[in-house]
Amino acid sequence: MTSQIWTLTGVLIGALTSYFSVMLTERSKHRREMAIRWDQRKLDTYIEYAACVKEVADFARRSHRVEEGSRAHGELVAAMEASERRRSAQFEGLVLLAAPPVIEAAHEVNLTVRQMLERVRGHEPPRESYGFTGRLNAYHERVREDLGIRTRSWPVI
Repeated sequence: MTSQIWTLTGVLIGALTSYFSVMLTERSKHRREMAIRWDQRKLDTYIEYAACVKEVADFARRSHRVEEGSRAHGELVAAMEASERRRSAQFEGLVLLAAPPVIEAAHEVNLTVRQMLERVRGHEPPRESYGFTGRLNAYHERVREDLGIRTRSWPVI
């Protein structure tokens, strides 16, 4: 009888050990899958935001090259305003998903884009530089840091 108890105890310990190891492995696998999913969502959000920002800036720059009051100018300004609304919506998603340094860098980009827009809306001539490229590069750097992408081997453009 005693040998049967030891055998049953050994089987029970083996079953519990197997159960807990499978449970821990599955939990770890689930966490990795969730991290990958959220990183992909963050990357998509970061890219969409940057694309909207560049689109708004491009429309703002182009609007200064056409005659003010012309049909082409009106179309560019309307397209710029539509892009600006999308940029604003994209920024809200970014705020929900991003790390604080990314949000701060995006705020700086937003300030620069707003300066560009205000000059277009006020029919003022464009400035030589708004600092847009530098701030967008800083945003890209913060995004890479947030996603854990090493940047030392990459040249800064």
